[in-house]
Amino acid sequence: MSTPVVELAGITKRFPGVVANRDVDLSVQAGEVHAVVGENGAGKSTLMKILYGMQRPDEGVIRVDGAEVAFKSASDAIDAGIGMVHQHFMLADNLTVLENVVLGAEPRRGGRLDTRTARARILELSERYGLGVDPDALVEELGVGDRQRVEILKVLFRGARVLILDEPTAVLVPQEVDELFASLAGLRAEGVAVVFISHKLDEVLRVADAVTVLRAGTTVTTVPAQGTTPRALAELMVGSELPTPETRESTVTDVVQLDVQHLSVRSPEGRPVVDDVSFRIRRGEVLGIAGVEGNGQVELVEALLGLRASTGTVRLGDQDVSGWSTRARREGGIGYVPEDRHRQGLLLSASLWENRVLGHQGRRPARRGPWIDRRAARADTARIVEEYGVKTPGVSVPAFALSGGNQQKLVVGREMSGAPTLLVASHPTRGVDVGAQAQLWDHLRTARAQGLAVLLVSADLEELIGLSDTLVVMLRGRFVATLDPAGTTPESLGSAMTGAAA
Repeated sequence: MSTPVVELAGITKRFPGVVANRDVDLSVQAGEVHAVVGENGAGKSTLMKILYGMQRPDEGVIRVDGAEVAFKSASDAIDAGIGMVHQHFMLADNLTVLENVVLGAEPRRGGRLDTRTARARILELSERYGLGVDPDALVEELGVGDRQRVEILKVLFRGARVLILDEPTAVLVPQEVDELFASLAGLRAEGVAVVFISHKLDEVLRVADAVTVLRAGTTVTTVPAQGTTPRALAELMVGSELPTPETRESTVTDVVQLDVQHLSVRSPEGRPVVDDVSFRIRRGEVLGIAGVEGNGQVELVEALLGLRASTGTVRLGDQDVSGWSTRARREGGIGYVPEDRHRQGLLLSASLWENRVLGHQGRRPARRGPWIDRRAARADTARIVEEYGVKTPGVSVPAFALSGGNQQKLVVGREMSGAPTLLVASHPTRGVDVGAQAQLWDHLRTARAQGLAVLLVSADLEELIGLSDTLVVMLRGRFVATLDPAGTTPESLGSAMTGAAA
């Protein structure tokens, strides 16, 4: 076998109270798509940060083309030909594709930006790898799939021969996934190595040549993708077969818990981003909202929480809450799982127990008289840790010490612990492994059976179809279709989301 383009041998990384990686091995060949899978907390993110120079290993070596390297920063990794596309895109919406791609790596001539050379290079890379990117397009006008290709182009523009993709399909509809995989085929044909991080095992086996499984911070095995099944990978990861979100028994009652009539939200420029939307959710019902990101889902959720100005009527139970503050709505019974746990769900530098009381500090168990009841808050955080399987050395560690999936379990556990009558859940299982996903689904199903009304926004179409009692499709700020999940497939739902089914 030829010399690997990248090799990690015996990588160990320790944090206070946690060994994130223990003697991990990973070997990737040029022109190979190599998937890395594992439970949340298995060490995938830490390993990729080490490979990309964002963190330094305590033990072990990194080799590029057989030569040992020591990265002190991401710049060192980029110089060595290693690039990374993060799950959360890092693009400036008000700049063009060209300006985003060259930002920080501007070609210059005579002290000025050489746009002619940059445009020619971008077009050459776009054509060579089948990315189909227009250098003059404004990023804010691009869809999610196009933005991802811009991120890939940014990395290739800097000379990457190894491309790390972190959960690249998390926000894509099936058609966009197909386009991404076609682009990866072009990269592979040109000899680019791709390290593919994902929890979607069916997609892993569809695109990868080899799969390395991590468990509890160490390498379990590396297997060829051909001949391997999702069930076999799941057993290697978590010791059980793949879960399913399937929920067909109805628990829907006749009692309307959320009644929204003629809700509209306008952008700062006056453009309608939520356009005269009306719907009801009954107790025991899950209403799933499907839509390509950027079609008004975020604004709808924020309007329901009182985080964004809107017109129309919002009734929670028998009360008109349209004029209520966000705090009043939360205390009135709305639980909220935000789509971005870092920006909206957690204080990363604060302890787990402090995050447990975040947004609930006016109620028990957080409050005793005018004071925060620290003992009760710690005890209830310990309960959530146990009940939701949050992997942590204790409730006093900062939230940033947890893996993304364990952070998500803490957020969901906190919101479900406030005895909500309505749960607004935006991408509640984004970035969690198959075991944690199944656990969160079980909690949602149990709460639904006990009468909880749920508004579910998700990019996981199987999750939407499996958990929802009713599906609505949101396109350009309006509800354009209402579907029965029992007769809906991810492909037909994806078509409706893009307007192709119209």
